[in-house]
Amino acid sequence: MDVMIAYLSIGDFSRATHLTVKTLRHYHQIGLLEPADVDPQTGYRRYTTDQLPTAQVIRRFRDLDMPLEEIQAVLAAADLPTRNERITAHLNRLEGELGRTQRAVASLRDLLTPPATGVRAADIELRRAPAAPAAAITEVVAAEDSAPWLQGALGELYAILAAQNVPAAGPAGGIFADDVFTRHHGQATIFVPCGGPVRPMGRVSALVVPAVELAVITHAGSPVDADRAYASLATYVTRHALAVDGPMREYYLVGQRDTPDDGQWRTEIGWPVFQTGAGT
Repeated sequence: MDVMIAYLSIGDFSRATHLTVKTLRHYHQIGLLEPADVDPQTGYRRYTTDQLPTAQVIRRFRDLDMPLEEIQAVLAAADLPTRNERITAHLNRLEGELGRTQRAVASLRDLLTPPATGVRAADIELRRAPAAPAAAITEVVAAEDSAPWLQGALGELYAILAAQNVPAAGPAGGIFADDVFTRHHGQATIFVPCGGPVRPMGRVSALVVPAVELAVITHAGSPVDADRAYASLATYVTRHALAVDGPMREYYLVGQRDTPDDGQWRTEIGWPVFQTGAGT
């Protein structure tokens, strides 16, 4: 006995799934959710009640901002472990984005309630950094790639020093050309001062980090919020020091290599200056 199939018009299917008619037509065009039947004469789309669960799943994934191509991959998964793996990968990305959003919100709230005392001279140190032999990696880097590039460079530098049995002679640092800030794409050098000669290997080369006079502020926390420390330092230099042309410098006193808790990270930020006397 033939079983009569109960069809839903596209309008009824839209009402049942809370997916708009326009959305259903788009899903048909890209092959994500094809109608059970399309009238060859009128082009009318018809769906079955068996398709309702699939539509509901698609809608839930879209509520979680899963891209359509990833939804297609989930629905096309050959087995349950593969399907769950793809869903978990998206959930992990959402958690990462949530963490970034929460940090941005916290930073914005902090900006809305700045310290009443503002920048104090006691927060800034005028210092002469002497020339120092170091192992270094220098490359042109885009701003959006700077954080992973920096961590990769540090890992490579410390690995080379360990392999050559050369001790580090101070905290790692960075030298950043103006283009890194003004164009978000410029030359960056990451270095580790060392107590002996380094043989060039891979990206690592020997470098004498030049001496420089700096106004220095210490930034506590993640590099995401370092712009506030840079702004405070610029305010101080403008009012109390004679700024000179030259690359910005950073020293990584405590970082990801030391602790995963970015609240404990400490970075010294140095602005090149010409000292004319004691700091005020």
